[in-house]
Amino acid sequence: MLDRRSSHEDLVDHLVRSTPLQRGEAARVVLDVLAYFDETTEGFVRRRHRELQSQGLRNEAIFERISHELPHRAVTPPALSIRQLRRLVYG
Repeated sequence: MLDRRSSHEDLVDHLVRSTPLQRGEAARVVLDVLAYFDETTEGFVRRRHRELQSQGLRNEAIFERISHELPHRAVTPPALSIRQLRRLVYG
């Protein structure tokens, strides 16, 4: 029977060989990166709004900053207006 390795085991192996990370740490890094890339536009906007709000920024500055961050995501979402960003956060 063939050894069934998860689709990311090769990446974990590579990280263990090429960095000082232990196997468990490398696996956690891979899972963290995958979770980052799985985040939806809506999830990103809501998360960043919470983070920036906790830093004391006001909504005007928050939504302006988020609108500048979105085009730099790994998969660029369609351009969203400030109004659309507000709707993602507040419904």
